[in-house]
Amino acid sequence: MPNDYFQFKQFLIKQGKCAMKVCTDACLFGAWITAHSTNLVARNLLDIGTGTGLLPLMFAQKNSNAIIDAVEIDKAAAEQAKENFYASKWKERLHVHNNSIQKFSETTSKRYDVIISNPPFYENYLKSNNVKRTIALHNAELNLENLINIADNLLNNEGNFFVLLPYHRTEKFIQLTQENFFVKEKVLIKQTATHSYFRTMFCLTKQNATVHQSEIIIMNERNNYTDEFINLLKGYYLYL
Repeated sequence: MPNDYFQFKQFLIKQGKCAMKVCTDACLFGAWITAHSTNLVARNLLDIGTGTGLLPLMFAQKNSNAIIDAVEIDKAAAEQAKENFYASKWKERLHVHNNSIQKFSETTSKRYDVIISNPPFYENYLKSNNVKRTIALHNAELNLENLINIADNLLNNEGNFFVLLPYHRTEKFIQLTQENFFVKEKVLIKQTATHSYFRTMFCLTKQNATVHQSEIIIMNERNNYTDEFINLLKGYYLYL
């Protein structure tokens, strides 16, 4: 059973109220986004489906000026994110909105320099009996087409849109984005060198771009984190 908290170097994530717990690929995604931050204009950021608030906290740690809005449809998860934000040293810059992203997008006048999302994973897969977990994992509340169109509406023309998806949805996502975005970076993720890809990280932009593709392997043959993983996560994980 997962712990009800996860301690990072500069913040604590409590997760007992959330269906989806802190996981390695989400941490990698957050660290990969923040690794881009020195090259981004990031005055404001939107996290779609924040869950525990992990990704905004990782971004706030590395970006001292960014104002961050985190949208979460589940009430208990939104309360958890708010608790995690309030306990952090960046609480004045972190704001939780307990709402669907559809309703949030209809009421906000803000446009964002950076939008991030680790969206519902399993389209048309067997649903969990746990309603909260179903919403967190599936696209019953938000499908990829909705996500792409909302991001297009809320992102500045010079902005960047970061998305983490299961590998099996990679080509479908690329097809769906073609009218709205250019894929600037695509990173394929493996657990080990001998495993198949299981996640894909994207950086998209509205500006014409040529895709740069790479891969990240999490564990080496000795079952230790790879140097690339360590370099990305050493600012966050306690024991790196």
